[in-house]
Amino acid sequence: MPQARFPIPAVDLSRVPRRFWRREVFYPTPEPVGTLIVDTDRFFLFLIQPNGRAIRYGVGLGRAGFGWKGKARIHHKARWPTWTPPADMIAREPELARYSAANGGMQPGLMNPLGARALYIFQDGVDTLYRVHGTPEYWTIGKAVSSGCVRLMNQDIIDLYRRVTPGSKIIVR
Repeated sequence: MPQARFPIPAVDLSRVPRRFWRREVFYPTPEPVGTLIVDTDRFFLFLIQPNGRAIRYGVGLGRAGFGWKGKARIHHKARWPTWTPPADMIAREPELARYSAANGGMQPGLMNPLGARALYIFQDGVDTLYRVHGTPEYWTIGKAVSSGCVRLMNQDIIDLYRRVTPGSKIIVR
């Protein structure tokens, strides 16, 4: 994506199993169109479409002990977000203190852990501190390696970002 604010290099798809490539699939559900459903067992995010269809994206998820499950809403979204690691992450990895909220976070860019876009997950009006976001580490799609967020290839989060509106329901199972 050479036209992006920070030109995004092409993904080497040989490093991403084909089953995790974005595609439209048959996915009947009683959930309304626009709902996001994250299947943590299979490493997929489904964006519900009309007529029993969904757009399926491969995702990377939280490693053992860092996952979150439940129902919530996409509160807001951001293009090229600033990343501010939470205090518990800084406690585990003190070198991240330079990116704390007090220090202004990590500025947007290709190496920012939130990637090109982020969707902010709130439950009952409270920030869960979890995000659906892009990643420059596209080879982690289909793996449990993050600190709990749902990560997509940057090209896929840009596609999803265009399709999702604030207030959309998200279900992580």
